Amino acid sequence: MSSGGSVSARGALLLVGGGGHCRAVIDVLERIPVAVAGIVDEARASGTVLLYPVLGCDEDLPDLRSVYSLALVTVGQIKTPLVRQKLFARLEELCFDIPTPVSPLARVSPHALLGKGSVVMHQALVNAGTVIGKNCIINSQALVEHDCRIGDHCHIATGAKLCGGVETGEGVFVGAGSVVREGTRLGKNCVVGMGVCVRHDVPDGGRYVG
Repeated sequence: MSSGGSVSARGALLLVGGGGHCRAVIDVLERIPVAVAGIVDEARASGTVLLYPVLGCDEDLPDLRSVYSLALVTVGQIKTPLVRQKLFARLEELCFDIPTPVSPLARVSPHALLGKGSVVMHQALVNAGTVIGKNCIINSQALVEHDCRIGDHCHIATGAKLCGGVETGEGVFVGAGSVVREGTRLGKNCVVGMGVCVRHDVPDGGRYVG
């Protein structure tokens, strides 16, 4: 789903996860604009999130699929990608269409590729030749430079900078304000802490906190 797109009332979008990341994604969707049907949240089955109704919990997704065709994972990701991975797999299993929202305040090169279910937040930049996997978060003011390869289910946090040619496995988290040197590889499920400079490869499952 590119910026400027819209959907019909029946095609209104379910947001799966009702926490802080969901609220930030809603702000992106309202600026595109995209119609939000409501929220699916495991922690509660009623109430509202930024005035949008909570329509049920995860167990209600099969019933909601009979009404809605579009859904997006809006759970955040810091310590582990497992919750986002599980929810994304569930949406695919139920044959939801999963869009790829891009904030109109972000810049994604026409020579970059974004995987299904990834979201590019306000003032982020994804440069030419970069490939972003499925179900990723490219958070506000993040920079993903040219020719990067970002695996599925990754979170590039607020203000993080990935220099040219960085590669990541799936499930990687790069903390806010961190900088990853050009040509560096971050292994599967590794975690980079906040505000650090990564100058060397990090192995699968590694933690790099400076």
